[in-house]
Amino acid sequence: MICSMTGYAVKTRDIERGTLQLELKSVNSRYLDFHFRVTDDLRSLEMPLRELLAARLSRGKVECRLSFNASAARADQLQLNGELLASLKQLSEQVLREMPGASPLSVNEALRWPGMFGDQSVDFAAFGPAVMALAREVLEEFTASRGREGDKLAAMIVERVNGMRDIVRRVAPRIPEAQALFTDKLRQRLTEALGNASDDRVLQEVAVFATRIDVAEELSRLTTHLDEVERVLKQGGACGKRLDFLMQELNREANTLGSKSAITEVSQASMDLKLLIEQMREQIQNLE
Repeated sequence: MICSMTGYAVKTRDIERGTLQLELKSVNSRYLDFHFRVTDDLRSLEMPLRELLAARLSRGKVECRLSFNASAARADQLQLNGELLASLKQLSEQVLREMPGASPLSVNEALRWPGMFGDQSVDFAAFGPAVMALAREVLEEFTASRGREGDKLAAMIVERVNGMRDIVRRVAPRIPEAQALFTDKLRQRLTEALGNASDDRVLQEVAVFATRIDVAEELSRLTTHLDEVERVLKQGGACGKRLDFLMQELNREANTLGSKSAITEVSQASMDLKLLIEQMREQIQNLE
């Protein structure tokens, strides 16, 4: 499967005392670049998450957000700390005996007293298995989204490859005719210009010119590179860098084709090829 470096996925999971949320999103990058935004209480899970993601991803700027939202306790889950409440009552009565003018301890103040409902702290260290299970689910959805985007990019690239093949097929038959036409014109001009020059000199100049405008090799290499692009796409996997290199080779051949052009059709073909190559290059920058 070919994957784009652009992807997004988010999932939540209800656990004891709250809800976990993990979000993954990525954009294109030359390398694999992680940015973790994790609450301090869950910071110890950053390294396992990094290892999990690195095992499945090879390129892209990936942002991972992990958070925990504590839920309010239900009334039937609350239990007063009897010992603490008795101590507060005793202390309140002692204060009132010593300071008759003091205000008695209110119900609201007693309920807000730290530890009145027992230990309400959250054991974040125990969240590891739940977080990793959630991360694997998110990663599957995230990878699937990158795969869907990659399929669309691959289809677009294949469409441009077919367009380039059409251009090569259209131009190739015109090359021998153009060479023969320009060779005859050059022979005539050289004969007029050189006057009494030997036929060997004319033939030599004509041969040099014919070699200079021969683009058969460039067309052949273009076809070979296009075959390789299709092979890489069919092979799948992390192929962005390989395809980017092939775009450079295709562009080199298209430029050479334009510089050796002897007819308008070849010059236009060179421009059309470079336009399609640039369109492919822009999309390949998003492939993993």
